[in-house]
Amino acid sequence: METIIDVNGLMKSFGNKTALKNIQFTINKGDIFGFLGPSGSGKTTTVKILTSQILPTSGSVRVFDKVLNSANDSKHMSRIGILTDNSTLYERLTIYDNLELFCKLYDVPTRRIDEVLEAVNLSSERKTVVKNLSKGMKQRVTLARAILHKPELLFLDEPTSALDPVNVRQIHEVLRNLNREGTTIFLTTHDMEEAETLCNRVAFIHDGKISALDTPENLRLQYANNTITCLLKDQGKVIVQQDEEGARRIHDYMTSGRLLSIHSNEPTLGDIFVQITGGKLQ
Repeated sequence: METIIDVNGLMKSFGNKTALKNIQFTINKGDIFGFLGPSGSGKTTTVKILTSQILPTSGSVRVFDKVLNSANDSKHMSRIGILTDNSTLYERLTIYDNLELFCKLYDVPTRRIDEVLEAVNLSSERKTVVKNLSKGMKQRVTLARAILHKPELLFLDEPTSALDPVNVRQIHEVLRNLNREGTTIFLTTHDMEEAETLCNRVAFIHDGKISALDTPENLRLQYANNTITCLLKDQGKVIVQQDEEGARRIHDYMTSGRLLSIHSNEPTLGDIFVQITGGKLQ
């Protein structure tokens, strides 16, 4: 399987503060990789290093099998898309004019603008001046710009933080379609539900260190408490262990007609993060 990103022993310090501490991971072609953690955990710093905005203090970073060894390294920039907290738009231009400018920079036909505006639900706002947009609408324009050239690798730093649930669902579908067409996605978020919805692999970062890395399914199974919740007609919720005694009790509930529903108690990614790190996700 082709490796798109390879990070080994990554360290980053700002003065006396160490933001990243021996970070190590790989991302394969076709992954939607979630980099999960609270604000200040090192997510954005990692994205800035991977997109050549800043240099690491030490460690090895390879993107598309090219070593990143200088800030503003442009060898691979035409192959990536970026949406970060410092993505900016030209405030005095319309949405369409902003995207038309980037079509010229990326040598993309302008007909692509209609496709991305429809994807982010902004077709009717194409002539609106950017300075008149809400924060959430600007977020959608920057996403449209990031995917304009159908990048091979897409970096998204908290991409839906300012969006309402309807637009979040639409953006998620846009990202799934891009991924099906071959785009590898690196997603940072503190929204564990978003990660569960989109990502096939996730890493938890806390205090500059990766605490766990696996598929969401494997993490849930690894940290499951092996209990089952039964909802009974006459007793409400009852929790039983996944063992021989639990099986006998569930059999009795079923044969007596008392059982209304049953489900296993797998933890969410948020539960697992708190269990591993003791930290919170605000």
